[in-house]
Amino acid sequence: MRREFVLVLLAGAAGAGLVVLGVRQAWAQAIFTPPGPLPAQDISVTGQQLVPLASALALAALACLAAVIATRSVARRAVGGLLAVLGAGAAAAASAGVRAATVLAAARASALDGPLGGSTTSGASSGGAVHGIVISGAGRAVLAGAPWRAAVVAGAVLILLAGLATVWRGSRWPVMSSRFERPGQGGSPPRVSTATMWESLSRDVDPTVDGGTRT
Repeated sequence: MRREFVLVLLAGAAGAGLVVLGVRQAWAQAIFTPPGPLPAQDISVTGQQLVPLASALALAALACLAAVIATRSVARRAVGGLLAVLGAGAAAAASAGVRAATVLAAARASALDGPLGGSTTSGASSGGAVHGIVISGAGRAVLAGAPWRAAVVAGAVLILLAGLATVWRGSRWPVMSSRFERPGQGGSPPRVSTATMWESLSRDVDPTVDGGTRT
């Protein structure tokens, strides 16, 4: 049971880490073609900019994994259900289609947040500046992060499976507090009153030893 418990926790943590790693990679390229002799500008757009919900759900899943360790019985199964929901939500967010308009809007937002943000050109198609490059003209989106999107979906599925396994088997797994208790230690040790202690000492019996031992 303990090995199964550890494997499920590792699978969930690996899935959450894969989601966070995958959304930090470039999923698309926004290419802006300005008028005149200026060269085209190419801006990478990450998965975090396109599907920020996926990484938020993955971080919440990590918190749920910590709760799985700290809970037991029905509460642990409830946390497992929540973990499965988070995994399903992250998978749905990563699997949703990415529109070209979303990529271009994310690229322009990234430009405005750059070190020279606010340095824009005139006109309705103006965007911003990234590292001193002014964005202007019409833009087109090129999706290029299919492997990373697949990795994020795979990580979300691992979270989902970890949650389902917790719902199914979680009540049988060991509890965190049980490792700190000795076998057969059902509760706190019996308290010895002051009168009993002095009576034992008067009879040369050590009251700190179970059953008493004569000195």
